[in-house]
Amino acid sequence: MAVRVSPDPFDPGAETNAFLAAGQGAGAAVTFTGVVRSRPDDPITALTLECYPELAVNQLASIVDRAKTRFGLLAATVIHRYGTLAPGEPIVQVMTLSPHREAAFKGAEFLMDYLKTDAPFWKQETGPGGTHWVEAKAEDDVAKARWE
Repeated sequence: MAVRVSPDPFDPGAETNAFLAAGQGAGAAVTFTGVVRSRPDDPITALTLECYPELAVNQLASIVDRAKTRFGLLAATVIHRYGTLAPGEPIVQVMTLSPHREAAFKGAEFLMDYLKTDAPFWKQETGPGGTHWVEAKAEDDVAKARWE
């Protein structure tokens, strides 16, 4: 499946191996795994992602389709979690396959830049100071704009 949105944990290595096994004659594969970040200067104890799963799947599928068409990808998959996650847990995994590395890298970057701005997920961080919603970042809009 090209898109999976789930509250269940996933194993990035197992997902990568399954994706590569369906290689379709590719010459390049790129994988990216985003994990819950907690830095010493900005510690968190939990990250909660909220979404409407059907809406999220439809939006992510549209982004994946655009990436496949734009970069001639042989395959692309996005796995995205929701629910409450702990620091270090995988949140998202993006995988692309193409005949050549440039398209695989660009396709993965395109997917992540659009996921950061257009995917319908709301993030709430919990840390020593309490709980707060994570605001959209201007640098994410700038990163996405390079593809328009």
